Amino acid sequence: MNTEFNGVLLIFLASVLLAWPLGRYIAKVFSGQRVWTDFMNPFENRLLRLAGVNPEQSMDWKGNMKALLVLNLGFFLVAYLFLALQGLHPFWNPNGFGNWEPTLAFNTAVSFTTNTNLQHYSGETGASYFTQLMVFCWLQFVSAATGIAALALLFQGLKNKSAANLGNFWALFLKSNTRILLPLSIAVAVFLVFRGAPADFRGLQEITTLEGETQKVAGGPVAPMVAIKQLGTNGGGFFGPNSTHPFENPDYLTNAAETFSILLIPIALVFAFGFYLNRRKLAILIFGVMTLLFLSFNAVSITQEMKGNPAMEKMGLAEQPNLEGKEMRFGPVASAFWGVATTSTSNGSVNSMHDSHTPLSGGVYLVDMFINAVYGGVGVGFINFFVYLIIAVFIAGLMIGRTPEFMGKKIEAREVKIATLVVILHPFLILVGTAIAAFAATENPDLAAAWLKNPSFHGFRKWRMNSRRPRPTTVPVSKAWATTPPSGTS
Repeated sequence: MNTEFNGVLLIFLASVLLAWPLGRYIAKVFSGQRVWTDFMNPFENRLLRLAGVNPEQSMDWKGNMKALLVLNLGFFLVAYLFLALQGLHPFWNPNGFGNWEPTLAFNTAVSFTTNTNLQHYSGETGASYFTQLMVFCWLQFVSAATGIAALALLFQGLKNKSAANLGNFWALFLKSNTRILLPLSIAVAVFLVFRGAPADFRGLQEITTLEGETQKVAGGPVAPMVAIKQLGTNGGGFFGPNSTHPFENPDYLTNAAETFSILLIPIALVFAFGFYLNRRKLAILIFGVMTLLFLSFNAVSITQEMKGNPAMEKMGLAEQPNLEGKEMRFGPVASAFWGVATTSTSNGSVNSMHDSHTPLSGGVYLVDMFINAVYGGVGVGFINFFVYLIIAVFIAGLMIGRTPEFMGKKIEAREVKIATLVVILHPFLILVGTAIAAFAATENPDLAAAWLKNPSFHGFRKWRMNSRRPRPTTVPVSKAWATTPPSGTS
């Protein structure tokens, strides 16, 4: 058991120790200083010239916002067309997958363009290799780079006296891809290949199982997509089971590398803030607050998963860790650590079934996703934390009777209104959407059966959803078994 705890401790320490020099490097990339990846300059300049962009032209916040929205709208349209017309692609489709249904194509294109990566499909049964690489893998690069570039603009805005000259989104976006995401992804992908993750373009392979039966197994260019899935805090997996699948996450070492990849860039961007603005003490303070929450959440989740289900002890069985929904090659500690890491960074990938974790662990993951700023996603996580900072500084200023200021800038009514709207909008959309869905399911039993799809303790109980139904008074079977086993059982 000590080995499991030492493993997650080493993963976290490695993430922090390597995030410090990476943060310094990222700050140099943002500020245009010389770095070892300057050999990419000719390629970047040629690409920007082809796009008709002058990388030296600095824009205000409106110009940068327009560039961000237009670019990502283009990404969405291209992704949707590729998905809707998948069956017409002439190559990288050895399994002969056809076109996607329009609403599924729309949902998936929106999801991956916004770095949400919600998957209503299983890649191994519905996505060609062209789709996996040229849609999903590509979008996981550009959506992450969008967040990093937006954060770079925020850094420059905090450094400036005004929002007139923030920099060039196009240039920052390209450098986020070529100077940050691409080198790290290559390193992680190579490691995964050496540890057994596939990286080929063969179709389904027929194998003989241990029982002597034949079975067709899907492979493909898995390692490259897994690398950017984790480094870009994306979460969209090559296979439906995500990183529980042995091809995406073969062993404990790959699990450690992937967990490390989830945390690395979000932590590094906090340090990059300190290096870019020469505010290292403030960056360390922000990192400390985030880390306090991160470690507290891990303490709760790991303890709960190790303690297991108390009903087992009541049934006279030995206390065991909660192993439901977990891969034995990772164990409960590494699974709980991944659960906190992936929700802290809004990554979304899984190495275990979070629905099978204990209730308190599930509560931790929900709180993590709600805060959305404990390290957070690449770029946007720090931006979300900055919104909380604005509100905190404003309230503190009111309490002591001083004009609220942050880094020499006054926090006035407009800034507070915008920050408050951002903070309120998040829970408003979640709670209102959940309330509508729950009410619709309450009023329509057929809809409830179709919507919940998750019976008993893993979903909403019917008596909880319908206030007109009395709470059942019968003793649950699991509690009855603790005293008197049913006949015919041992």
